[in-house]
Amino acid sequence: MTRIFSGIKPTGHLTLGNYLGAVRQWVEAGQYEAESLFCVVDLHALTVEHDPARLRRLSRQVATLFLASGLDPERCTLFVQSHVSEHTRLAYLMECTATDGELRRMIQYKEKAAKAQASGDGVRLSLLTYPALMAADILAYDTDEVPVGEDQRQHVELTRDLAVRFNQRYGHTFTVPKVTLPTVAARVMDLQDPRSKMGKSHDSAAGIVYLLDEPGVITKKVMRAVTDSGDGGVAYDRDARPGVANLLDVLAACTGGDPAALADGYQGYGALKRDVAEAVVELLRPVRERHAALAADPAEVERVLRAGAARARALAAPVVDRAYEAIGLLAP
Repeated sequence: MTRIFSGIKPTGHLTLGNYLGAVRQWVEAGQYEAESLFCVVDLHALTVEHDPARLRRLSRQVATLFLASGLDPERCTLFVQSHVSEHTRLAYLMECTATDGELRRMIQYKEKAAKAQASGDGVRLSLLTYPALMAADILAYDTDEVPVGEDQRQHVELTRDLAVRFNQRYGHTFTVPKVTLPTVAARVMDLQDPRSKMGKSHDSAAGIVYLLDEPGVITKKVMRAVTDSGDGGVAYDRDARPGVANLLDVLAACTGGDPAALADGYQGYGALKRDVAEAVVELLRPVRERHAALAADPAEVERVLRAGAARARALAAPVVDRAYEAIGLLAP
């Protein structure tokens, strides 16, 4: 059976983009069509300045939202990255396989390093080596497919390169994974800045719909979404009209329609925004309700995570041991 792995960093509250671009795909297909592992990748959150108490709180919230969104621990493995030491064991071998140039070419490194330098925080070494840890996350489980958003494609392509290089140098050790992308709303954009991804850690929340936003807050954010200048009506054009295209992408993802075809049904922005707001509110309503119930029983969420970590360790340990032997390290 195909094995898939994916994860989300607990660097902020999960957004509509996280849900449409990743979590819903996992729920609707991943856990039923493959042997699936889904992870709260908390170690990756240490690459930038953070508050420890907030990181713990967000890690629990992300795990709870995974369950609230419909991931079933009887069908998939849910766990926290730092609970499985094989990730960091294998990460060093990936650092020994990657080159400095490869890591410095990563787009996210360039963007985040520039931001860290501008803020005066300095650039942590872990920000540069982050893709090596991500490669370890994936390769430790003999992963076949990695369902991610478009912004993570470059990192998965690097993971493929590292797996091939390691196999060529030291003998076949790793499965070479492939990236899979959702067909609609693969990258939901900020409602106030439709050329930027709807991210968890943006400074302004005005253009970001969070999964736990109240219906009134969601409606207000959507109704205030930036559209595009001109009076050409509603048309789907990502390049020329990114604001309208983003709204149509969201509506299509919520309702199962085609964004270009949906555009034909609207004469103005107001009606489109109202329909988008209603669709998003109804899509997220059951998630918010299930989250409230799960948050009231944190012991059950912790039980699920412990069980998931045990299953993950059982899968990863033989792969990492195999890699240590292949590269020439003595068995303990």
